[in-house]
Amino acid sequence: MPAAGTPVAARQVNLAAAWPLFLGLLVLAALWLGPLPAVSRHAFSWHMILHLGVSLVAAPLIAIGIARCGGGIGEPRRPVLLGCTASLVEFIVVWGWHAPLLHEAAALDERMFAAQQLSFLLAGMIVWGVAFSGASRAAAGAGALTLLLTFTHMVMLGMLLALAPHLIYSPAVCQGSFGLSPLEDQQLGGALMAVGGGLPYLIGGTVLLYRMIAD
Repeated sequence: MPAAGTPVAARQVNLAAAWPLFLGLLVLAALWLGPLPAVSRHAFSWHMILHLGVSLVAAPLIAIGIARCGGGIGEPRRPVLLGCTASLVEFIVVWGWHAPLLHEAAALDERMFAAQQLSFLLAGMIVWGVAFSGASRAAAGAGALTLLLTFTHMVMLGMLLALAPHLIYSPAVCQGSFGLSPLEDQQLGGALMAVGGGLPYLIGGTVLLYRMIAD
């Protein structure tokens, strides 16, 4: 409930500013409550589509919406350190869950799968929230560095999976899709990560660099 005496116009502005949050939650509901979780647990390309949808669509929308409602971290005191830490968290989460042992555990156990998806969301929110947290030139430059580092490790992992000459994951959780063999499905998932997973970070970093130069 809004505080007594809060102007109606101010409440309307706050609701209008929160549209990315509402949209992000809607996207997240469509991803998690639709058919994707079931098919992603036995087809690697569908797993990657779900992962990228959570990390690169829902997570930034939710993080930006929270920041626009006044719930962001504000102007960071040490933006470079904060940005590098955020990118490191994303690196650990993404590479960790794509190690064969953890990926297969998440595909076969519902609790592990829920933990995987939640960590993808939180890590994505941290990276995007930190990258766009400040309004100063220093914060914009640190945000661009954050997204560049994240772009680098996402592309590296994607290329590793796309160019792998043999199947990395168990055939039980990488059965193929779109008429592709298990190995081709794994390679498609890697290509999706290398391109679809890297491009948004590259675009975001370019926006922040432009902001820094323009200021």
